[in-house]
Amino acid sequence: KRPPDYAAHVVIGVFLFQFFAGSFTQGARSITGNQALVQSLAFPRLTLPVAEVIEQFMSLLPSLGLLVVILPVMGHWPTWHWLLMIPLLVLFTLFNTGIALIAARLTVHLRDLTQLLPFISRILFYTSGVLFDVNRIFDQAPWAVVLYDFHPLYQVLQMARDAMMGGHDYNHLYWLYFSIWAVVTLVFGLLFFWVAEERYGRD
Repeated sequence: KRPPDYAAHVVIGVFLFQFFAGSFTQGARSITGNQALVQSLAFPRLTLPVAEVIEQFMSLLPSLGLLVVILPVMGHWPTWHWLLMIPLLVLFTLFNTGIALIAARLTVHLRDLTQLLPFISRILFYTSGVLFDVNRIFDQAPWAVVLYDFHPLYQVLQMARDAMMGGHDYNHLYWLYFSIWAVVTLVFGLLFFWVAEERYGRD
């Protein structure tokens, strides 16, 4: 049940998911992996997970450049809709920053969580629609498709594919949904991380 243009479908999904996975795993280790720095210097601990997200974003840029080159080879020529990737990446970066902040605090208090990060990331990879089209896989289970309407990772991948592969028939409400996801995740992550910031050098 592969979707049309499966190669482009997977390439876009993999590149964007790597941005999320890197922000999640490296952001989670940003405090525990720099414990000596955190204990010896007084500085905003917030900068550590944020720096990891920025690093992952910079790593994404060459992948996007490669995407611009290989998509026309696959028959998807640049259009004005490709510019939608700019606001989408802004929202995705905000979302990933919130996730990194939440994960960074959790791993400070639950050190063993760092051992589970690769498994959590792999589970998300196989359940976020990176390799499949939800509508085709769950065509006999409409309730599952409805659940994926609230899956932020799946939605950002679908919006990116719609912008870069054509179609342009994706429900615009999903942009609103993901915008809410991004803002709420970022605000919650900032508050969740900031409340315990003074404890990071002592725990």
